[in-house]
Amino acid sequence: MLVNLWGLTKTISFLGCFVQLFIFLALGTTECILLAVMAFDRYVAVCQPLHYATIIHPRLCWQLAAVAWIVGLVESVVQTPSTLRLPFCPHHRVDDFVCEVPALIRLSCGDTTYNEIQMAVASVFILVVPLSLILVSYGRRKAFGTCSSHLIVVTLFYSSVIAVYLQPKNPYAQERGKFFGLFYAVGTPSLNPLIYTLRNKEVKRAFWRLLGKDARTKPWRAT
Repeated sequence: MLVNLWGLTKTISFLGCFVQLFIFLALGTTECILLAVMAFDRYVAVCQPLHYATIIHPRLCWQLAAVAWIVGLVESVVQTPSTLRLPFCPHHRVDDFVCEVPALIRLSCGDTTYNEIQMAVASVFILVVPLSLILVSYGRRKAFGTCSSHLIVVTLFYSSVIAVYLQPKNPYAQERGKFFGLFYAVGTPSLNPLIYTLRNKEVKRAFWRLLGKDARTKPWRAT
């Protein structure tokens, strides 16, 4: 994607498109599940602090991480081949910045009903269900205040992905989907470190010093 955005020749081979779509789906799906896992971890830490070590033990952490990666791989293995088996139009112009399922479905000249149903069902289980669980876990005001940085990341990521995969079929929505696709592929990962670290007091002080405003302006004391 970066090569196509920077260079003059904006092409990709069929094999390259297959690999890009496979990796994109696998990592995107895994991130959706991991954000829900992080919400569960923060919920237990805030609402059940005395039982945290008992509930969130190392074995459960490995199991949850494994589930996230397995779901991502399964989703990619199922949806990538069925998408690339579609009969594509002769011009082969992908109206997007990356080989993504909605853009490839729009490129097809055949019947895409099965693929659209498959994408809708996958979106419900991978996007709507984890997002609902995350919002339920933040129902407690205490958890909402403590984990606001994670909630900001969740809002940016899920809202942009939902705008791409659950959009109505009209030209305006397709153009908007291209922007949101670029945002969650590039913008959200770039903002994540800043959003998470601004909760750190040392990072806050460094940020204010960078702006010329020391957060701890205290008079010097002789010793």
